[in-house]
Amino acid sequence: MRLLHRILRTSLLRPTRVAVIDDQRRWLAGPMVLGALHLARAIEQRSAAPRIGVMLPTSGLFSMTALAIWFLGRTMVPLNYLLSRDELHHVIEDAELDTVVTVRPMMEFTGGLPERATPLRLEEVSFRGVPRLRCPPRLPDDFLAVILYTSGTSGKPKGVMLTTSNLISNIEQCTRWAGFTRKDVMLGVLPQFHSFGLTVLTLLPLAVGCKAIYTARFIPRKLLALLREHRPTAFIGIPSMYNALRSARDATREDFASLRYAVSGGEPLPESVFTSFRDGLGVVINEGYGLTETSPVTHWCRPQEHRQRSVGRAVPGVEVRIVGPDERVLGADEEGEIRLKGPNVMRGYYRLPEETAAVFDAAGYFRTGDMGRMDREGFLYITGRIKEMLIVAGENVFPREIEEVLNQHPAVKDSAVIGMQDGARGEVPLAFVELREDAAFDEASLRALCRQKLAGYKVPKEIRLVEALPRNATGKIMRRALKA
Repeated sequence: MRLLHRILRTSLLRPTRVAVIDDQRRWLAGPMVLGALHLARAIEQRSAAPRIGVMLPTSGLFSMTALAIWFLGRTMVPLNYLLSRDELHHVIEDAELDTVVTVRPMMEFTGGLPERATPLRLEEVSFRGVPRLRCPPRLPDDFLAVILYTSGTSGKPKGVMLTTSNLISNIEQCTRWAGFTRKDVMLGVLPQFHSFGLTVLTLLPLAVGCKAIYTARFIPRKLLALLREHRPTAFIGIPSMYNALRSARDATREDFASLRYAVSGGEPLPESVFTSFRDGLGVVINEGYGLTETSPVTHWCRPQEHRQRSVGRAVPGVEVRIVGPDERVLGADEEGEIRLKGPNVMRGYYRLPEETAAVFDAAGYFRTGDMGRMDREGFLYITGRIKEMLIVAGENVFPREIEEVLNQHPAVKDSAVIGMQDGARGEVPLAFVELREDAAFDEASLRALCRQKLAGYKVPKEIRLVEALPRNATGKIMRRALKA
């Protein structure tokens, strides 16, 4: 298992280095490995199941637990503790988990586990004495290292099967592309049950040997304090985080001066957020792209080759195609579905062979469901989701272009657009807006801005005010909830 051996080698070569700093403590690399051996013994005494659940806040505890599970040659199943109780129980039943490694606050937060799964609380595990040393198992590269359940923005969560080879490939792709070394300091807020949080903010620092700074909750003033104290070189966030940080009253250019990389992923970065961050705080946010099914990173717009609204070029080893509705591979600047191939692409969906087969085309490329275009130099531009595309009087309309206009209005904090059935035009845009603090809702003003910037058929038929747009754990807007 190349991934586990790489992490162990990196950890034990410099066992006294600080590997992780979280809300509770500092984790040295060597003691983290010893803690993982203790925890592996406790898991082994509790369960013989091939898959072990993990329900932990963003912390060094998660890193230690991942190592413990892999020491046993088992598959890790991180649990999204922000799912509804029914969704969480579905994941536990689907993965057939009988044990979940957790802490007491997580149990209180989620309201407990279903009968089939019992909690192994870390506060109840003995870390005394010298653990029985074990050689890491010699597992093949196609060993199923983790099953990540998608956030469930449409339908029940599906288990994405990622192998050791998938994960180490993506770590190496990101490391080569960004030039990460052990001198880097990563600042992370994303949950570790999410693919970005798992690969880029947890496993990559462990494999490379750089320091990771975690905080379990996104609180702008706390993040600014961490930036000032630890001077990180990389921060990977989502648009809503950057949107909140730009509005922080005491944020200064100096707070962000140490960053080599300020990367946004998960969903499109609004133009207004990009501009205000660049002009006000001196930070050029670069977008990246990826999916849970691709481990996740496939594209990364590096600062030295920044192109506005582009998610950059593909990381090494990823092949990209833009494909039309007739399955024809399209040329430069033609819009179609983005399809991907590479060593980081998942094995498939857990216990869903038909859905797995359907998501790969005849040439073995993964169908992302995202629409985009690629210029002659290989820079990718995301234009929307196939399933989110509206057809208004025969014309294709993507929500993103309407949202970009609405977000330019000074009163709007964020927006989302979905389709609404219409007797005359089949479908029309329906917009929802979340306002900035103390701003007033003025539908006429918003509609006037849309008429000024958009074709007539793209102007929302209706604009509704919501207190807060519904989001999943990674900040992505849940359009299914808006449709309901």
